[in-house]
Formats: sequence, C-alpha cells, structure tokens
Amino acid sequence: MDTVKSEISSVAARMVVEEGLEFGPAKRRAVKQLGLPGRTALPGNDEIEDAVVEYISVFCADTQPGELLALRRLALVWMERMALFRPYLGGAVWHGTATRLSDIYIQLFCDDSKSAEISLIDHQVDYEPRTVTGFNGESVEALSVHAFCPDLNEEVGVHLLVYDRDDVRGALRPDVKGRTPRGDMAAVRRLLHDQQP
Repeated sequence: MDTVKSEISSVAARMVVEEGLEFGPAKRRAVKQLGLPGRTALPGNDEIEDAVVEYISVFCADTQPGELLALRRLALVWMERMALFRPYLGGAVWHGTATRLSDIYIQLFCDDSKSAEISLIDHQVDYEPRTVTGFNGESVEALSVHAFCPDLNEEVGVHLLVYDRDDVRGALRPDVKGRTPRGDMAAVRRLLHDQQP
C-alpha cells in the first residue's frame, strides 16, 4: 500500500510542478494515469508536498528559486494593497514549493466580509468571486484576480480568501510538520530578505 501511495505521490508531484495543478486534482489524475481503481487510498497532502520538494530539487533546482522569489514579491505587493484586511500568505508560495505555474493564496481576516470586495471595486480591480473550501473545511469567499508579474513577464492568479477577523487565531496553529501554515507581511518580508541572492 505504501508503494502505491508513493507512486501516486510521484506522479502527482510532477503534475503539480509541470502543470500547476492543485494537490487534490493531481492525486485524482495520478490514480487515473496509473490505472488504479477509483477507490484507491490517496496519499496525504504532506506526502504530496514532500514529493514536490523532491521533484523540484531534481528537475527544477536552477529555475524554481527565481520563480519563487518573483511570486513572493508579487504576493507582498498584493498584501500591501490589502493591508487593511490583515493579509496572510499561505500555500506553495509561503511554503517555498511554488513555481511559475503556481497561484498565490492570500487569506484576509476582515471585520466585514464585504469590505475586501468593496476595496477591489473602489480600486477598479477586475475580480471573479467564487466559493472555495477554507482551511477548516468551511466554505469561504475567494476573490480571484489575474495580476501581471513583472519578474516572470506573465499573469499569475492571485486568490484573496475572505475570513472573519476572529478566524485568525485558528489560522496560525502549526501544521502536521510543525510549521506555521501562513505568514503576515513581516514574515513575507523576512522570507524575501533571506532569499535575496
């Protein structure tokens, strides 16, 4: 069983890095590609992330650090724009596994759930509202924009996930690997400072 999960993790990791898929869809496609039954036990996200790290170290070691730096810079720009709403960076850009195909995920912790959306409207930012699954499994509103990334010379998806202000307490609990699952603007600035060549 562990061998099957390892195979799924490897194939899914390649899809995450090379195609920009999220972990869930990558796992399901990996099962299909490997010709496994639909009810095959899937590896956890932490196993996929480990496989992604390994894949990047083998196949993308020369390009990924620069792409990650570019995405973190763009994330900070958006965090500064949305500073009123207590932004935290999460996902692959925060954890360091992002490539040029990765989207940026920023969680906003608002007093009023509509205030972030109103801010985008006031600044004439085109966005697409949708509902996604939040970090506690609940439905949250996501405001998705296409932002030009000068360092990559292409557009990147930036997703602003809107939470209640009180949700920030649960958002900072360490993950299964003992890491902080997201970081505020000061933390992102430290990452950028540490990552400078």
